Amino acid sequence: MATVSAHVAHALSAHVDHVFGLMGNGNAAFLDALHDTETAYTAVRHEAGAVVAADAYHRASGRLAVATATYGAGFTNTLTALAEAVQAHIPLVLVVGDGPTSGPRAWDVDQIALASAVGARTYTVGRTDAATTAVIAVEHALNFRVPTVLAIPYDVSVREGGDLHTPSEPVFPPTTTPAGPFATQVVAELAEVLAGARRPFLLAGRGAWLADAGEALGALADATGAITASTALARGIFPDARYDLGVTGGFGAAGAMDLVRDADVAVVFGASLNQFTMRFGELFAPGTRVVQVDVGPAATHPHVGAYVRGDAAVVARALVAELEALGATPSGWRESVDLEPRRAHDPGVGVVAADGRLDPRSVAARIGELLPADRVVVSDGGHFIGWANMYWPVAAPDRMLMVGTAFQSIGLGLPSVPGAAAAKPDATIVLSTGDGGALMALADLETAVRTAGGRGVAVVWNDAAYGAEVHLYGLQGYAEAPMRIPEADFAGLAAAVGAEGVVVRELADLDRLATWTAEPVDARRFLLLDCRISGSVIAPYQHEIIAVNTR
Repeated sequence: MATVSAHVAHALSAHVDHVFGLMGNGNAAFLDALHDTETAYTAVRHEAGAVVAADAYHRASGRLAVATATYGAGFTNTLTALAEAVQAHIPLVLVVGDGPTSGPRAWDVDQIALASAVGARTYTVGRTDAATTAVIAVEHALNFRVPTVLAIPYDVSVREGGDLHTPSEPVFPPTTTPAGPFATQVVAELAEVLAGARRPFLLAGRGAWLADAGEALGALADATGAITASTALARGIFPDARYDLGVTGGFGAAGAMDLVRDADVAVVFGASLNQFTMRFGELFAPGTRVVQVDVGPAATHPHVGAYVRGDAAVVARALVAELEALGATPSGWRESVDLEPRRAHDPGVGVVAADGRLDPRSVAARIGELLPADRVVVSDGGHFIGWANMYWPVAAPDRMLMVGTAFQSIGLGLPSVPGAAAAKPDATIVLSTGDGGALMALADLETAVRTAGGRGVAVVWNDAAYGAEVHLYGLQGYAEAPMRIPEADFAGLAAAVGAEGVVVRELADLDRLATWTAEPVDARRFLLLDCRISGSVIAPYQHEIIAVNTR
């Protein structure tokens, strides 16, 4: 006879291949049972890190992961990371201990209410339905693209639950396809609009990547002669980089964003068109005809003039077929424009004269030249977030992870590393984090170093401040003392947990990255670059935020 915890572990192991967690009283029996399965387990040092790592694992692999923590304080430590996963629509299962079914103890809290408050549903297992409930939790997470909490009451966890059986399979809904005469006519009319466009533009977001629409969108770009671009979460989705502008919004190059405003027709696939992508309403010119394709019930921005509800890949293929039926020819716009100089970013000035510290643009540009091509970039949140997006291109959307941006959190960068490292076991994992976020997440510096090893590089943008607050509120005259951080020695902190730390005070110090890259992976240590940058350089996207908030 197997315990309830064994039933949960057995059922989940049929659908996931990795669990990230921290052991405590409430999940000890589950982790013990998990040990008897083939599911891999990575220990983290803070419960929030377990959820973050599972989140990053999904973003980098597309596969479901499990996080686990104990009850009470262990569970409440997960809430910021859980809220991020909810708002970013990340499917994962969080297995937690919970109070006994006989009633709460003095230290128990209402975990179901807390999870609900951040948007996560809880399923509680019983003695006779543990495996079924676990599969339902998996099904809910995948179908609704949300994190789901699976609770094991303390007095149930080691009760006998019967013999183990083959778990049932989750049931998934069909792909959203435009159906019926009205929807078919909308697609046909959009094809006619594209056939007549002189300067067509295609923009793809994370939804298009999740729909595996890259090939179909590439065919549509070829059929229309469209210039392409992506949101920050879909960078690299278009197969032909020659005609791609990179990321739109505040992370985009100025020349590229100017060109977007020349488009006469823009079709947006799988992008929510948030304020950052839309440059606070300035991405498209007033005369641009904007059409949005998505699976939601309605358009998500007032500048959208027409909406097609459907899977991005399905609609893109339908449009290509309609264009072929119309005998349409490519516009020729993309061949008429020299895109290379428009994609260029400001290289910076090397050292900022005012304070003698490094220009972060120059640091980012040089690091971008030295990093291995086979890389996954994981970014924390903060003012520095633009530097990786602007200067470190990646091969595909699952190689640029920004855990924390949906909930506007910092401190989730370091625990993203183990998730990315597990998902992409051959790639170099490159962390971009600020000093504030790194200090907040120090518990999982050891985890990052241990799991990525010689495949890991951390770039700490050390300006001794919470830069976003300095640039927004300091410029408005707020007291800056609460925004400043005593300069920390991150190179020393890295060495304390077995990494190699390098303090970068001049660009030549980055040469260590070049020699590190040339060394065999198993002969080198995790490398942390403590970059002492100037706080006076404001990122372009931050200028947009400042402008909006100081009108």
